[in-house]
Amino acid sequence: MRKKLNIEGMSCNHCVMHVKNALLEAGFNVLEVSLDGKYALVEGENLDDAKMKDAVADAGYDVVSIENI
Repeated sequence: MRKKLNIEGMSCNHCVMHVKNALLEAGFNVLEVSLDGKYALVEGENLDDAKMKDAVADAGYDVVSIENI
């Protein structure tokens, strides 16, 4: 299963690394974090939307929507 997290608040490559590290530390397999596209792609089984949102929020960014892809 793959999910796309649409994220607001990223403005530089440091932001991208903060989001990626937050998701990795929460136990998610991060395929990509895009500054230009304002999203993160995550892959795995039983992906918990609330846990992903919390990880990104703890890093200081907002998940505005999550799409199954």
